[in-house]
Formats: sequence, C-alpha cells, structure tokens
Amino acid sequence: MIKPLKNYCVLKKEKVAEEKKIGSIILTTTKKDDANVAIIIALGEDVKNELLKVGSKVVYKEYSTTSYKEGDDEYLLIKDEDILAVIE
Repeated sequence: MIKPLKNYCVLKKEKVAEEKKIGSIILTTTKKDDANVAIIIALGEDVKNELLKVGSKVVYKEYSTTSYKEGDDEYLLIKDEDILAVIE
C-alpha cells in the first residue's frame, strides 16, 4: 500500500462509468458531474484539516493529481489544499 508523505492524500477514484452496448461494440462514458469525486484512502502526517478523514468522499481540483497504479487499482496523490470539498 502507498503511504503519503507530508501534506499529501491518497484518493481512490469512484467508478462512475456508464456502459452502453451497440451490437458488439461497448461504449464507456464518464459522467462529467462525478469526474472529480474520490474517496480518501490515506493521509500524510502533515494534513491538519480535521474534515479530511480516511473514508471521506471528496471533490478535488481537476488537474492537481498524480496517478499511481498498483495491480488493478489506480490511486491519485494530491495535496490537501487541492481538495475542494467533503461530501457528506
């Protein structure tokens, strides 16, 4: 498992893709509304915002992440200041 340093958070993107099948062709689309929503998996030691907790669903800035892939899972690393909101 990846462990973030300093004020970084590890997010796991929710799968929100919709599939449509036209004959033998499968089209996958992502809903733009949910494109920047993810779940916090881990927090670095310098994350001070008490609203950010492991398991929280958050909205983040669109181009502020770094991708990391481990097996079949893809994670996003992001600074805590680039998380815009917590969804309750």
